[in-house]
Amino acid sequence: MMQKKKIAILGSTGSIGTQTLRVVEEHDDMFEVRVLTAHSNVELLAEQARVFNPDAVVIADESKYESLQEMLSDTDVKVYAGASALCDVVTMPSVDVVVSSLVGFAGLLPTIEAIKAKKKIALANKETLVVAGELVTQLAIEHHVPILPVDSEHSAIFQCLVGEGDNPLDKILLTASGGPFRKMNKDELKNVVAAQALKHPTWNMGAKITIDSATLMNKGFEMIEAKWLFGVEADKIEVVVHPQSIIHSAVQFADGAVKAQLGVPDMRMPIQYALTYPDRKPLSGKRLDLFELGMMTFEKPNVENFPCLAMAYEAARRKGNVACIMNAANEVANLAFRQGRISYPQLCDIIAETMEKVSYVAAPSLDVYLQTDKEARQYAASLIR
Repeated sequence: MMQKKKIAILGSTGSIGTQTLRVVEEHDDMFEVRVLTAHSNVELLAEQARVFNPDAVVIADESKYESLQEMLSDTDVKVYAGASALCDVVTMPSVDVVVSSLVGFAGLLPTIEAIKAKKKIALANKETLVVAGELVTQLAIEHHVPILPVDSEHSAIFQCLVGEGDNPLDKILLTASGGPFRKMNKDELKNVVAAQALKHPTWNMGAKITIDSATLMNKGFEMIEAKWLFGVEADKIEVVVHPQSIIHSAVQFADGAVKAQLGVPDMRMPIQYALTYPDRKPLSGKRLDLFELGMMTFEKPNVENFPCLAMAYEAARRKGNVACIMNAANEVANLAFRQGRISYPQLCDIIAETMEKVSYVAAPSLDVYLQTDKEARQYAASLIR
């Protein structure tokens, strides 16, 4: 009998987390959940714990600890709270695989601790590699830990590279839906509000990442993530706007051949592939019908209207702690935009100014990344006030 993979899901109440649990339910002969964590959604976390019976749950928001403990008082599930607990539970001996699907900078330290504990990483938290890609990939090499991508685009690239060995790449073609503002001009973008941005045309995601998709910052993050995952420079990663979101990404090889991975927009597919690699297992759901699709279109991204993508390329070229600065400023500005405190153009301006003003460090350590994140957040917040 095959031994079940024992999984910790960081961010189990979010979009990736809930879909990971659907994959686990569909293959309960292959997987068992040992750890579940959430930021503040105690009700859903408690509900998940009752269904999946993990060894432990963590609520990052310490003010929710007592209510979660009360909800699970009649179970054997251990209840913990706080950021440090996230770093502790990933090292538990009962865990084989850590699905890192926390939102933003919060995913960095738990992912690092999981790598040090030699846990296989299924990575959905792109900010981990955006902020500290060089450090994290080096740790993964040192500890012989595979980092398998969960983002649909990076999973697609990974699937295109499987079996290709050392065959040289010409470039990676990273696809983007273009988001809800793709056809708007600069004047129209001045007046957009968060409610419009949250209506993504093809994907159902959390609020923060949906705004990042609307600004194309998410695609900039994915470009930096691809740089570290696949060991290519930013100038070899080309963003292609593909509104139908059927081609999830592609790779062009030295002989001119292009391999692409296609499928309906369903995040369970890349999640499952990361968990079952190198095997493919059955998965319920809609199948791609090319006749129904009819046509696919492609266009270049408009970096004048969406400067966040250009900022990400700049951060990738400058290296050091620049992407860390960019990420911190984006998290602050993204939240302020969702709260209606700043306009869309201000969101972009705050990130640009923070990248310009916060001190540059060419070869940052983990402590420098933590300090940079703090400094950049403070500077970005000062621009809003």
